[in-house]
Amino acid sequence: MGGGTLTLFLCGDVMLGRGVDQILAHPGDPALREEYVHDARAYVRLAESAGGPVPVPVPPSWPWGDALAALDAEAPDVRIVNLETSVTRGGAFAPGKAVHYRMHPANVPALLMIRPDVCVLANNHVLDFGRPGLAETLAALAGAGLRSAGAGPDADAAQAPAVVPADGGRVLVFAIGTRCSGVPADWAAGPDRSGVACLPALTPATADAVVDRVRRVKRPGDLAVVSVHWGSNWGYRVPASQVRFAHALVDGGVDVVHGHSSHHPRPIEVYRGRLILHGCGDFVDDYEGITGYERYRDDLRLAFLATVDRDTGALARLRMLPLRSRRMRLERAPREDREWLRAVLDRISEGVRIGLGDDGVLVGRVADTGP
Repeated sequence: MGGGTLTLFLCGDVMLGRGVDQILAHPGDPALREEYVHDARAYVRLAESAGGPVPVPVPPSWPWGDALAALDAEAPDVRIVNLETSVTRGGAFAPGKAVHYRMHPANVPALLMIRPDVCVLANNHVLDFGRPGLAETLAALAGAGLRSAGAGPDADAAQAPAVVPADGGRVLVFAIGTRCSGVPADWAAGPDRSGVACLPALTPATADAVVDRVRRVKRPGDLAVVSVHWGSNWGYRVPASQVRFAHALVDGGVDVVHGHSSHHPRPIEVYRGRLILHGCGDFVDDYEGITGYERYRDDLRLAFLATVDRDTGALARLRMLPLRSRRMRLERAPREDREWLRAVLDRISEGVRIGLGDDGVLVGRVADTGP
C-alpha cells in the first residue's frame, strides 16, 4: 500500500431485526416464537419503559444516533460490521432456535446510514428464517451495493473474503462462525449447499485451514482481517482455546482479529503488534429494558477505530468511541460511564493499557505481549 496507515471501524453485533425493525418505516411481521415474547413490539415497549418514548416510525438514522457524526469526524477508511439478522420477508422460522431475528428488506436504508464497507454474516442469526431467508438476505445486500462475507450460496462463496479497495491497496475481510457461539451445525455451507463459513471447533487444525485460505488470497500490501463469531454471551473470561486460535491466526499472517458474539465488550489484546478484539459487544439491538445482567452494563457500546500500519499490519493507534443505548438509539456516553468502561477494559485486557482522552474517547496504549 506504499506506507502510511489505514483506519478500520469495527463494531460488534448490529441487530436491526425484531424490535428495531418494528420502529423503522417498514416493519415486517412482528410474530415471534420465543418462550415468553410472541410479538416483537413488546421489545419496543420494554425499551420505552426504560428510557422513554420512541417516536415511531423513526427515520433510518435513528438507531445509530450520535455514532454517525462521531464516525464521520474520525473518518475511518474501511467500515466493518457484524450484521446479526436475516433480511427477509420470510415466515419459515428455523427450528430448534429460541430467538429469531429478521429485518424487512425495505428497511435496508437504516443499514446504509452507517455506510458499511463489509457486512459480516457468519453468525448465529443470519439463517433464522432458513436458506430461503439467507438467499433473500444476500440479494437485499447485493441490491443495495453492500459487500458481505461469511455466508453464501456454497462453501467457496461463504469462505471467500470481501475485498475492499483502500487507497491503492486492499483490505481482505474473511468471516467465520463457530459452533461455540451457537451456530447450528446444519447451517454450514457445503459444496452444493448455501450457508455460513462455520468451524466445528477452535483447534490448531481449523486455525491452519483459515490461515491457508488467507495465504492463498493475500498479496504484498494487503491487510487481512478475520472476523469471527465466537464464545458465549456474558463474562470476561476468554477460553484458552480462543486465545490460542487468535494467536495462530496472527502467526499465520492475519493483521486484525475482529471477534464478536458477547453482549458486552471483552478483553482487548495486542499480540506480536497485532490487534485481537476478543469480543466487541453489541452495537445496535433491542435489549434495552431486559434485566438480569446489569453488572456487565450491556447498555454501553463501543465503536473501535484501529489504525494499522499499511506495510506491516501492526497496530499504530486504537481509539474507542463510548456510546450508550437509550430509546433504541445510540447516544454519547456520559463521563462516569466512559470511566467505567475504561477501568473495566484496562483491568481485563492484555498487551494494551486503556486511557481516557481529553475528547472523551478511550485510547489504547500498546505494550506488546508477543515475542
